[in-house]
Amino acid sequence: MLDSQSTCRNFCFYLLPAFSLQAFSSAVEALRLANEVLGRDVYSWQVISDDGQPETSSCGLLICADSSLSFERERNRRSISAPAVVVVGGRNAPSPHKQLDAWLRECRNRRGSLVGIGSGTIVLARAGLAEGRRCAVHWEQFPIFCERFQGVVATQTAFERDGDLSTCAGGDAPFDMFLDLVDRHHGTIVVNRICEKAIACRIRSAGDRQRLPLHSRVQLNHQAVIKVIEDMEANLTEPLLLDELVGSAGLSRRQIERLFRRELGCSPSRYYLDLRLERAHLLLISSRLPVVEIAMACGFVSASHFSKAYREAYGCAPHQSRLPVYQRKKMRSSRPEENRTRQVDRRLSNEGLPNCH
Repeated sequence: MLDSQSTCRNFCFYLLPAFSLQAFSSAVEALRLANEVLGRDVYSWQVISDDGQPETSSCGLLICADSSLSFERERNRRSISAPAVVVVGGRNAPSPHKQLDAWLRECRNRRGSLVGIGSGTIVLARAGLAEGRRCAVHWEQFPIFCERFQGVVATQTAFERDGDLSTCAGGDAPFDMFLDLVDRHHGTIVVNRICEKAIACRIRSAGDRQRLPLHSRVQLNHQAVIKVIEDMEANLTEPLLLDELVGSAGLSRRQIERLFRRELGCSPSRYYLDLRLERAHLLLISSRLPVVEIAMACGFVSASHFSKAYREAYGCAPHQSRLPVYQRKKMRSSRPEENRTRQVDRRLSNEGLPNCH
């Protein structure tokens, strides 16, 4: 983000439409509390929107802007240095914006530090400012990000710091990321006092996971099963054979299958398929990639096989997932018999009983 010896302590927060209020306030609060703990203003910030008017957050609240993009570009041309720019997004993919991309490149050329929060990281990557860098990407945006920006080293971590580029997944991760900055500027004692004021009991470091630990998410206690699932998650585009997965866990195929059924109520193959379908679902609703490309990106040998598996899991064809919710509900309600059968299958599966189909 910023070098610990830098004299620049001003941050320009550029708010994208439907930005995350939680992420924005987490970042600003870390800076505000640092000033409070130190007893002086060591950090300052200003808010920028495209036209200088208040920007609407994802929850509908408006945040007033101090300046517009055009004004900041002009001021940047007259200045010998550039501020640290923080692009704050949310969960929605940002629309193309040539002027914003140009401003960010101008700041980089003037050795300004860049920070991406949530979908703000997509903006930095789109402007060509994250090539070859490690970037933290929200797990829901991760599949499409990897498809679009293959030259970026994307990670599913809370935040990453790679030279003068810092990125975080959003949520409350900006609080951790900016405290990491404060730590490098003013030391751990200051950070600890900030945490006491914020009632923060744990601060993540760069590279820490953003999601709950695997054993917490799926309520597992067996390390061999966790190891197999981690290998599955790391190989969704080109799925591994079950024998390859079993070999890394140090158990026999029969033992792994028995453990999966006991711990998760399904076979390893079924669990692996569900992971690939979840990735496909995220790509469908967050991108306009053709269905056949999504099928290939999720390890399916054919579009027909993918469509059949997707329909069984989500109750509609892949292309129908891109329809508005009310249209999908209408289509499902037009097939009552099929829906009743699927509900019975799901209930039997939850109860651990075989179905008769």
